[in-house]
Amino acid sequence: MKIFFRNIHLYLSLISGLIIAVVCFTGAVLVFEKELEQALHPERYFVEQAGAQRLSPAQLVAAVQAKVPKAKVTSLKLYADPLRTAEITLAGGGPGGKEGREGSMRRGEGGREHRAGRGGEQANAGGREGKGGEKGGKGGGGEGGRGPQYFVNPYTGAVVGPYVYRDTFFFTMMALHRGMVGGPVGKLIVGVSTLLFLFIIATGIVLWWPATGKILKQRLLVKWDASFKRLNHDLHIVLGFYSALFLFVFAFTGLAWSFEWFNNGIFAVTNSNPKGPEAPKSEVVLGAGKLGFDQAYTVAQQQVPGALSYAISLPKDSAEAVRVMTTTANAAYEGATDELYLDQYTGRPLGKLDFQDRNLGQRVRRTFKPVHTGAIFGMPSKIIALVVCVLGVTFPVTGVIMWLNRLKKERKKTRKQQVVATA
Repeated sequence: MKIFFRNIHLYLSLISGLIIAVVCFTGAVLVFEKELEQALHPERYFVEQAGAQRLSPAQLVAAVQAKVPKAKVTSLKLYADPLRTAEITLAGGGPGGKEGREGSMRRGEGGREHRAGRGGEQANAGGREGKGGEKGGKGGGGEGGRGPQYFVNPYTGAVVGPYVYRDTFFFTMMALHRGMVGGPVGKLIVGVSTLLFLFIIATGIVLWWPATGKILKQRLLVKWDASFKRLNHDLHIVLGFYSALFLFVFAFTGLAWSFEWFNNGIFAVTNSNPKGPEAPKSEVVLGAGKLGFDQAYTVAQQQVPGALSYAISLPKDSAEAVRVMTTTANAAYEGATDELYLDQYTGRPLGKLDFQDRNLGQRVRRTFKPVHTGAIFGMPSKIIALVVCVLGVTFPVTGVIMWLNRLKKERKKTRKQQVVATA
């Protein structure tokens, strides 16, 4: 039976090994994207010294519009942290329009939270779970697209930008990670390889399973002073065992970005509606003025006092509500945001959707991103994700070496048998 599982493990690995190595490598790079972005470009995300009085949201928006006169601001994100800059996102179709639409691909699960926690955290509150992000990535033009992002000092009004995610190194890594560089075919190849990886991990555990206690000890410890052949064997077998569960979880959650049927399955299993409750609408008042960022921010602070951040997104038509995404101090993870709806004419609160009030399917689906990136438990889980992804790069290499050694051994055995037969 082990020969059967060994063959499955071998041939699936030969088919998908290179893709798996690339996905693991790019995944390792993306684990600390937020931290690296902030370390490399601190001027975008932080101010050197907090001032006594912050500028109003309207003044921050005006600072960006002074730099980009024809820009249409669609969203604004403000932080409680006095050292954080304000983040302002423009509509697509104008300056950086194409890049903005491509940048929305980054938000994968259609989620507002997919960019949250990354280097350029977004203020936009639009989108839905599941396949929404893919549609956003293909995005149409005009006002529906996501434009470039600007960062504003909340005390001086100094503007840094534009920041266009599509022009960054991390976009390239993300595109490789998801197979987007190959279009729909590339995405399918990555998805299928990820699916095969689950079987590779499962058969690997079967092959690892020891028959005796002595073998168990050998398969739990790496013999660092052994020969290259034995060391390579241990690096594959022993480290493969310790990382198997994590790799399985990362691969399993990664399927959500590759297959629509997988997302549909999440909501089917949880017996949940992927769309969730319908957002309330504003009462259209002809000739009435529109709610500005100042008023929206004031109402949001009254309704959700003490939030870590407020992300205000303006409506796209005359009936939509102003959406304010808030992150509270007791949020389960960074993307576990609440949503407040305000009438775009009067500023009257129309309703609130807390994260815990979303249906089970939506809550489960939203955990996939922080689990997949290792951000679910903060720095400790991120370090584990980085180490495991790096190991994931090595397994196809050590596995191929083991296979070649086995072929060499079998050839020697065959030659020896032929010599004996002819003697």
